[in-house]
Amino acid sequence: MIALGLPILGSLLAEPLTGLVDTAFVARLGAEPLAALGVGTMVLSAIFWALSFLGVATQTLVAGLMATSVRHHGGNGAASGMCFVAVLVALVAGTAIAAVGVPLAVKVAGAMGASGVVQDLSVDYLRWRLGGAPAMLVAFAALGALRGVHDMVTPLRVAVGLNALNLILDPILIFGWGAVPAMGVVGAALASTASQWAGALWAVWAAFSRLGRPDGFDWNHAKSLLSAGTNLVARAVSLNVFLLLGTRKATLIGASAGAVHQVVRSVWFFDALFLDSFAILAQSLVAHFLGRSELSNARRVARVALRWSFGCGVALAVIMLLAAPVVRRIWIPAEAVGLFASPWTIAALSQPISGITFGSDGVHFGSGDFRFLRNVVLTALVAGGALVIWADPARPWALDAVWWAFAVWTSIRAAAGVLRIWPGSRTAPLGAVGEPRGVGRP
Repeated sequence: MIALGLPILGSLLAEPLTGLVDTAFVARLGAEPLAALGVGTMVLSAIFWALSFLGVATQTLVAGLMATSVRHHGGNGAASGMCFVAVLVALVAGTAIAAVGVPLAVKVAGAMGASGVVQDLSVDYLRWRLGGAPAMLVAFAALGALRGVHDMVTPLRVAVGLNALNLILDPILIFGWGAVPAMGVVGAALASTASQWAGALWAVWAAFSRLGRPDGFDWNHAKSLLSAGTNLVARAVSLNVFLLLGTRKATLIGASAGAVHQVVRSVWFFDALFLDSFAILAQSLVAHFLGRSELSNARRVARVALRWSFGCGVALAVIMLLAAPVVRRIWIPAEAVGLFASPWTIAALSQPISGITFGSDGVHFGSGDFRFLRNVVLTALVAGGALVIWADPARPWALDAVWWAFAVWTSIRAAAGVLRIWPGSRTAPLGAVGEPRGVGRP
């Protein structure tokens, strides 16, 4: 499991570096551009997370189809067809998002609490980044298919490649170089968009090279994907409503609070995806073993994944606490330093709980327990969202309250996720009582 997990860990560490690199460069422009970047990236994260089922469901479905095919001595045709359907759906969805999002960018930025210069810069960033929406979603689908066949190395190569390109383009387009003018926040958006298209083309080529040429569009595959997507979209929307509430509240507090929130949230996302490395591996392995009707092995995967996820969370908490002075010096504008310490500490101390949250999510993704995941996130949204809404922006502790809400939100999800496995229930695919009903079962 560790051997398979290391490439996933590498790819997940590489992916959020786009946001961290953008944040580091834009921070040099001042608090207002950094706050605008926070608004823009949060809105885009909400959109992409809402459609993240294109990767999650594709991974689970491809893994199950491959396991069933092996058991019946079949080929890769069904898995390749599922990948083809997912890529087409992703391309259509991404194009629609770009077409609708560009004219609505002003209203969206205003709804996030941005005004004046922050709103103008947010709109510019959003419009240029939306050009990469089709590429982002297509990459989700193609990389999900690769992970479904246990190819964890290619996603690492794609992630490293697109982040290297982004790292090269960022300083050139943000600050200017030679004949290239300085474009500020727009330059950061263009660098990310170009990198995403390069990564998407690479991922699609790699997926079909591995799975083979699809026979055509299969409506049964489309129905399976969209059926899983219904619950996953509802879950993702609930996740993003909470995250948007937090960003909106930080923006309403002021530009300095918005800048601090953007930095802490960027690192939180970085850590979250780091923790998700074992979750992604658990997802593929659980789907594989359930597809082969090997329940005991699926439960063993769950136990190992949660142990490692928790351990990583503890390590990340220690690293964050030790790294606070460095982060403050590199990423936090001078006028925002006074707001940094408390939110950063709260985010650090919540990392072990986040490890359990992400680890258990991966197990439930693999078992196809999508309705349960939706209901848990809705419950966490009500509790955590209420705390965010209650926080008074005029109070000095308002930003701290936003991050305490994050801790409550992830704690509810962690507790529910573990209890679904141990002791489980008759409706739980991995439950100890009753016949499991996971992926690959009638």
